[in-house]
Amino acid sequence: MTSAALSSVRSPLLDPDAAAPAGTQTLMRGLAVVQAVADGARDLKEICARIGVARSTTHRLASCLVQERYLRALPGVGYVLGPKLIELGFQAREAFPMATLARPYLDSLAELTGDTIHLAVRDNDEVLYLEKIPGKKGLEMRSRVGHRMPLAATGVGKALLLDTEEPQWKALHRIGAPVSSRTPGGPQTWETFRDRMREYAAQGYAFDLEDNEPSIRCVAAPVRDASSGIVAAISVSSTVPYMSLERMREMVAVVQGAAAGISAEMGWKVDRG
Repeated sequence: MTSAALSSVRSPLLDPDAAAPAGTQTLMRGLAVVQAVADGARDLKEICARIGVARSTTHRLASCLVQERYLRALPGVGYVLGPKLIELGFQAREAFPMATLARPYLDSLAELTGDTIHLAVRDNDEVLYLEKIPGKKGLEMRSRVGHRMPLAATGVGKALLLDTEEPQWKALHRIGAPVSSRTPGGPQTWETFRDRMREYAAQGYAFDLEDNEPSIRCVAAPVRDASSGIVAAISVSSTVPYMSLERMREMVAVVQGAAAGISAEMGWKVDRG
């Protein structure tokens, strides 16, 4: 492919000038700066390299974003996301009705189990965590509100995929296959993943058998809305000593019950044909 052809298919996130209508170029560039910093760029040189904009322009944009508190410039560190984005993030979270509707059910699950509870939605090829209630058993997981993980490698991700077709399972398995070799049956080949997904889809739940983090297991179930489509998933997670396979099987009905309660709040009716 020629360089001209390559430039025509660049992502707008990497090319803030791509397909930008007149009058929006500065906005797109500013957003690209914020995204570059969110992705780990800490100085002007690195930001410029990521967004492809001249250093002088990038400096003006970054200075404006610092002034407006969207970025912060820390001595010895460089640019980081600013307090304004934290404020907006909490406002966005509060404005998302699902998290509000789900919270009583998540609290009940946390109280009943003592384990870590998650609520997540699908964001393209990833899981986006909307809520996390830490467990009471002294373990700490890398998940956090706003964190993203590959769909195929997490319990909530698998639960979000129960209605999708096998070709999509295979594509997502290629993007982010389960990484642990400790799962029953050995490493997560596509065939092993497919067979597990078929079982989960038939039963309406999903397991994470150390697929994402060593020693962490979880039981997950989908949340549906008035259309009966899957719009979210919840999970109960703990370490292997607290989450035997026997307990996981016992937890399926509990987690499905909580998911059904949230689904009812979203307008889902279990008796729909």
